[in-house]
Amino acid sequence: MAEAPGHKLGQLIGDSLEIAVEPLLRSFADRHRLFLDTAGPRPARNGTKVAWIDDLSNTHDLDFVLERGGTEDVIGTPAAFIESAWRRYTKHSRNKAQEMQGAVLPLLSKWSSVKPFAGAVIGGEWTEGAIQQLRSSGFQVLHISYIEMIGAFALVGIEVATDENTPDDFLQEQVDRFEALTPGQLQELGEAIRNCAPKEFEEFFAALETAVTRTVSSVVVLPLYGEEAEYPDIAAAVEGMSAFDERASVAEPIGFQRLEVLVRFTNGDRIEAEFGSVDRAVAFLRTFED
Repeated sequence: MAEAPGHKLGQLIGDSLEIAVEPLLRSFADRHRLFLDTAGPRPARNGTKVAWIDDLSNTHDLDFVLERGGTEDVIGTPAAFIESAWRRYTKHSRNKAQEMQGAVLPLLSKWSSVKPFAGAVIGGEWTEGAIQQLRSSGFQVLHISYIEMIGAFALVGIEVATDENTPDDFLQEQVDRFEALTPGQLQELGEAIRNCAPKEFEEFFAALETAVTRTVSSVVVLPLYGEEAEYPDIAAAVEGMSAFDERASVAEPIGFQRLEVLVRFTNGDRIEAEFGSVDRAVAFLRTFED
């Protein structure tokens, strides 16, 4: 069955968001010695999709990932997960926000020890509730309005001001015009999208820069010693704790349990972790060295 022209046009408009943001991400990656993974062949992974696996072995397809230490042949450590999406109608925006959260949040959880940046580049009609939903879960959102997108596409001769009553013939004509764009015209379209929302692009990349260039401001290490005490209820626990000697010397500690480590960063991020050995804690801290 042939794809409906309205659906196809929506996909192409969504692709244009990637066309707009990719050159900036590539320049950013080069400037900060990061690897930018995008759709296409890469020896380090199977297939052409940018796919990452969460702690439950679920695979999530993404639009862009910035990696520390990544190369064409080596998967690096994620510094940023960035998704993009177009929605013509606000009634679909909440579901898409949930879809983006479902793809990125499990990966943020898996990689919580390095706290990657989460970004969403969205265009079209989105409710404020859907945008806030993304922001409240940690996404930096770059939103290009429907009106702004109409103006950008008009510069390359494509009309995207459509509604549910727009004839298929008209929609197909816009699809044909898009697919006939030369590489130079696609670059022109990407530039037009960037130019129609300069403040949004500036704020998004400023936030990305802050996240990627963060440095450690302090490290708190709490070594825990002694045998674990377990009680059946609150009263028993209070009674048992009353026997603890807070002045006891730990010059010769007995019964090492674990290290609790808190790393604070200059951008306000903080990462807390527990380790059962000093070697593992040291290896963790080494990952934040330049």
